[in-house]
Amino acid sequence: MRFLSFEAHGQAGIGWVKDIHATDFVNLTLAAPELPRNLKDLICTPGGLAAANAAALKAPASAVQAMASVTMLPLIPNPGKIVCMGLNYADHAKEGGNARPEYPSFFLRGNSSMVGHNQAIVRPKASTQLDYEAELAVIIGKQARHLSAENALDCIAGYSCFNDGSIRNYQRKSSQWTIGKNFDATGPFGPCLVTPDELPPGAAGLRIQSRLNGKVMQDANTDVFLWNVVEALRIITECMTLEPGDVIITGTPAGVGYARTPPVWMAPGDICEIEVEGVGILSNPIVDER
Repeated sequence: MRFLSFEAHGQAGIGWVKDIHATDFVNLTLAAPELPRNLKDLICTPGGLAAANAAALKAPASAVQAMASVTMLPLIPNPGKIVCMGLNYADHAKEGGNARPEYPSFFLRGNSSMVGHNQAIVRPKASTQLDYEAELAVIIGKQARHLSAENALDCIAGYSCFNDGSIRNYQRKSSQWTIGKNFDATGPFGPCLVTPDELPPGAAGLRIQSRLNGKVMQDANTDVFLWNVVEALRIITECMTLEPGDVIITGTPAGVGYARTPPVWMAPGDICEIEVEGVGILSNPIVDER
């Protein structure tokens, strides 16, 4: 199953998408008006995703719309928590001059930092050092604490793509990375939630890339995580309770802009794409802050 979040005529809604190649979707507001119009709320509803899938499969043609006809929202517009992992690929740690870490780096993102698929990443007035980071996103489907290797994957509602856009000089102003990771409209999230049954367990063995204006900048595989999805969930839930709609961002591989000679920064007029095999392509133009 695949779902997206959109806005049309000032109203938010959820779409059901047939497959990774689809260019249209079933508007669940029309096909199943009794269901929630917010993807987090649908995830929180027992049996919600299955009910939405069943409704979409029998939806009339009048409920089908082109993706290009709506504004795509961040996949989960209102997550309770966005927990991000840093240095989860050894090659990325090395290119930044960091030793292979013994424990993941964690930071949080706020909702105002996110944008949807095809929406603009905003280069802020404060800096030109706007960098890309291709990442796999994990969306939580049920409350979870003290997970084990045996049950960690049971809490996952789905997977998606994320671009952990970073303002590098602000990231380094502090020993904590949060300020450089939370500029408005720098974190694209989408396009779709893909349920776990469509992917290998733990989204293992998936190719992950970033492309800037069509040029491949990062090219890796989720098999080389230092902490895979199971281990990440186990570590995080030692500390905190994960709740439906929470999002885990799993880190980026080598090839980021700041580590290149000379550095490569995203600039107005650029297009940045993040692709995770079997999940989809997240594409965003870059604009300057007004």
